[in-house]
Amino acid sequence: MILGPNNFISTLVELKHFLKFNLTETVSNIDNSKSNYDILIFHDNALKNVASNDIINKSTAIKILASSKNDISVKYDSFLKLPATIDEINNIVEISCAKNTFNKNSSVQIKKYFLDKNQKYLIKDDDFIILTEKEIQLLDLFIKKKKPISKNQILSLVWNYSSDADTHTVETHIYRLRKKISSKFFDEEFILSNKDGYYL
Repeated sequence: MILGPNNFISTLVELKHFLKFNLTETVSNIDNSKSNYDILIFHDNALKNVASNDIINKSTAIKILASSKNDISVKYDSFLKLPATIDEINNIVEISCAKNTFNKNSSVQIKKYFLDKNQKYLIKDDDFIILTEKEIQLLDLFIKKKKPISKNQILSLVWNYSSDADTHTVETHIYRLRKKISSKFFDEEFILSNKDGYYL
């Protein structure tokens, strides 16, 4: 979706055959703002329009500000310096989408916690513990499987060991992770187990 003066919108529409993304909607019909779109490209002039400003503030899409000025006090995800080449427009959209996907994949909710894979934090309220790479892989596995996983399966999927290898490695890592969580968050029920294996 594009917001801005008519010449900004018409220029992007004229270039649409050279762009690596679809322009599904322009804002000649501003009331149609509830349509689905992934990215909102808005010109700094759009901030002067009350209806456009309302769309910008309420939008949960990736916001790309296009401006020839550098000091704009508005929240946005990416900045497109005007004038811009077709390559620059394509690159900013591509980079913004990649960054957004990376951020979505890096933060996962687990029960009352958030797992931040980038920072390697398990967060609850305003507190966190630092996790090792193997602990993150363990939690990832539990999230994906959504059912109890045997020690042998964990050994095979996380450590790439054969099922007849020593499962003491799994027990030790889970014991340490449980201890970290119970020490910090006083939660004894984070990683559960039954006859079929471990689960969240």
